[in-house]
Amino acid sequence: MGAALVGLSHSPLIGKNDPAPEVLARIDEAVEGARAFVREFDPELVVLYAPDHYNGFFYKEMPPFCLATAATAVGDFGSASGPLSVDTDAANTLAREVLARGIDLTVSARMVVDHGFVQPLEVLFGGIDRVPVVPVFVNGVATPLGPVSRIRALGTAIGEAAALLNKRVLFLGSGGLSHDPPVPVLDGAPPRVADALIEGYPPTPEQRAKGEERVVRAGQELAAGTSTRLPINPAWDNLVLDTFEKADLAQVDGWTVEWMGAEGGGSAHEVRTWVAAYASLAATGTYRLRSRFYEAVPEWIAGFAVTTAVPQ
Repeated sequence: MGAALVGLSHSPLIGKNDPAPEVLARIDEAVEGARAFVREFDPELVVLYAPDHYNGFFYKEMPPFCLATAATAVGDFGSASGPLSVDTDAANTLAREVLARGIDLTVSARMVVDHGFVQPLEVLFGGIDRVPVVPVFVNGVATPLGPVSRIRALGTAIGEAAALLNKRVLFLGSGGLSHDPPVPVLDGAPPRVADALIEGYPPTPEQRAKGEERVVRAGQELAAGTSTRLPINPAWDNLVLDTFEKADLAQVDGWTVEWMGAEGGGSAHEVRTWVAAYASLAATGTYRLRSRFYEAVPEWIAGFAVTTAVPQ
């Protein structure tokens, strides 16, 4: 058994509202480094922690986290659609072992995922069907949000369980750092929007296109300095990355929902996916970072980061 980690920000605006060429070149270099790291490690299984953006999980039932034994991508923002190559046997083993460790894990036999899951698989592996994967949804959008300590406990339990599989396991955390995109909110929403957030009514092609254009426009406004949304916060982003680099994961237990939102924006809670991934790696023993990259990219509404880590 071996373990490794990649933390990778995602953004649906990549390729749609890109930064200056020199910024893009720095990001491409960091991402290519992560690809090389993954090729070197050659994972037999990827445990992928990612959020959802009201494409697969809705307020009718909104778990704080959920493990999939099968999953299909919806294809939002031009990302790939279709089934992921879920390793069902590994997923069932992880689910049993995590529940045995006292974590109240929800399990889905038909999870629907969006670009948060798809993009890292496309970027690192070239597609959603190239590597066996166990998808784990971590809520980072829908309030109320539970304490970050429970996400760390989830990651620890999955890391311990993964050690029993006797496989090379890559823990992959997908999410932005600080970012405040125009995500719908249930409180005060118009009836049609509220019904969609609760019941998960699929949008028409026109509604999906309109929503995606709203996100593109928000990135353009943030880059132009005309946005009223919270700006990217490099100081907070690097505090988060410092915590992971120092392997001081107990610190996240003191991160409050209110503090994270005030410092990092409404979708900063996607950092929970990184917390889970790092906790999983830490459960296999002490670790060290192999690489760390950060760039504030307002065009993508993201504090964009790439990290790789291995056991000591």
